[in-house]
Amino acid sequence: MDNKKQLMALALCGMVGMVQAGEKEELLKLRNTTTNLIKELVKQGILTDKVADEMIRKAEADADLQAKEQAKQQTGQQAAKTVDEPEPGEVRVPYVPEFVKDEIRQQVRAELREDVVGDVMQQAKTQKWGMPEALPEWISRFKLSGDLRLRSQNEFMGSDNAEFYYSDFNAINAAGGVTAAGLDGFLNTTHDRHRFRERLRLGIDAKIMEGLKAGVRLATGNMPDPVSTNQTLGNTGSQYQVNIDRAYLKYDAVNDEGFKWLTLAGGRIANPWYVGGGEFTGGSELVWDTDLSFEGFAATARHRLGGSDSLYEKSDDSHSVYATVGAFPLQEAAMSSHDKWLFGGQVGLDWGFQNQDALRMGLAYYDYRNIQAKPNRNTPPTCDTNNPGNNLSVPQFMQFGNSVAIICNDNANVFPGQYGLASDYNIINASASYDIARFAPHHVILSADYAKNVGFDEADVLELARIPISDQTDAWQVRMDVGWPKVDRAGQWNVFAAYKYVGRDAVLDAYTDSDFHLGGTNAKGWFIGGNYGLMKNVWLTGRWLSADVITGPKYGVDILQFDVNTRF
Repeated sequence: MDNKKQLMALALCGMVGMVQAGEKEELLKLRNTTTNLIKELVKQGILTDKVADEMIRKAEADADLQAKEQAKQQTGQQAAKTVDEPEPGEVRVPYVPEFVKDEIRQQVRAELREDVVGDVMQQAKTQKWGMPEALPEWISRFKLSGDLRLRSQNEFMGSDNAEFYYSDFNAINAAGGVTAAGLDGFLNTTHDRHRFRERLRLGIDAKIMEGLKAGVRLATGNMPDPVSTNQTLGNTGSQYQVNIDRAYLKYDAVNDEGFKWLTLAGGRIANPWYVGGGEFTGGSELVWDTDLSFEGFAATARHRLGGSDSLYEKSDDSHSVYATVGAFPLQEAAMSSHDKWLFGGQVGLDWGFQNQDALRMGLAYYDYRNIQAKPNRNTPPTCDTNNPGNNLSVPQFMQFGNSVAIICNDNANVFPGQYGLASDYNIINASASYDIARFAPHHVILSADYAKNVGFDEADVLELARIPISDQTDAWQVRMDVGWPKVDRAGQWNVFAAYKYVGRDAVLDAYTDSDFHLGGTNAKGWFIGGNYGLMKNVWLTGRWLSADVITGPKYGVDILQFDVNTRF
């Protein structure tokens, strides 16, 4: 073979390499175009984040599998070839002259130099080599986020509401008795009220290692109130209170396919329970107010299932079951072995359909320990006996509605001094929601929530309260949301409507919704509202809540809330 044939063979090899490089470039363009298209569909609300992530993950998994199969086939084909039997059209080069080798070396060196320099420059740009504003590596492990809400709230009391009838047991306990509380010991049921309120929350997440992070969240609000982070304006002469709303460690275990099969959390954590409603509706507040944080420990295990309605043939995130358990100390006392606790467990199902509809269900059981009142049986039964057991049974916080019992009298032994809960609370809670995505980008989300206190015992309550109290231990809510599932861009919107019924002792009034009927239980009514996006991460919210008392003299209140929200 002469030099011309050798050069011709080398040229053909170079053309093949250029074709392969061109194919790689086209595949890269196709991949980026597809990824950007999926992201744009998510922004438009046509695809959900969960479905998009599953599509990308599935495509990457299929590509890896195909690449492995092709490599395996090529290896087998090469092994089957023999040196003595060249394939038709094969051009062999038994000898390459030195000048050709030099040309190949120079060409390869030049191409490698361009690639290496490009990689180094990109890495230098990414890592900010030599730049004075470059930050230490540990800074990249921190994530800062937050939100700010400005609210105008009007409270319209019913014209025929009973006056000076309903006691504010939380204020009475804080004051040390009915006498000390005075008129502050009664709920306002007759005077309309208007307030401007503000909520600021600032969170910091720190990545400790893969899967493990520490989190802290600061929030405005009042120290004794666990279900509100609102700060009422009118403190020009002082400053706002800022509290540590959350401080926790959280570990997420992920398998090789990217499925999060275990979550462990401890400290002051977010609500670990599924509470009904869609992903962006805020969920039902029938049992737990959305501002409530939990102190203790929780664990959630998940298992993926397969099914013919799955987005893909094999098991994926759209079909899974989960189980959550938690233990939360509510109040600890050094001089008593009867600390207050909450233990809970929940099992549930996440089921996604091929048309992006989604069904989610959960069944939970919450068991409160040592929260009932322990009346002072001393003579006289005053509140200054320094009895640790009696003092511990005084609730740290109460809203409105639960049946109560007198723990002790004031120092004059004439009027009640402090109150506690007359009933025990063991709550069964069933929640479900169905997200209809066939009208995308608009969704219709139907949700229902039901709670039953099976710990209520009429005989036990009669012994503590000293008056007959009927069994009112059912609570339920139905809700519908229509529109964009997530409002965070200009022009996006959604509206919602719900009806709610909360029996007197169905749930613990301290932790339920703080807005409906101004907080607590023994209330029924409805609420409507909507959200509208003004610009990216800025939106308006309006709500009208109308509720009346279920048992007792007339006590109705309508609430109008208008919010300006932003997140960052």
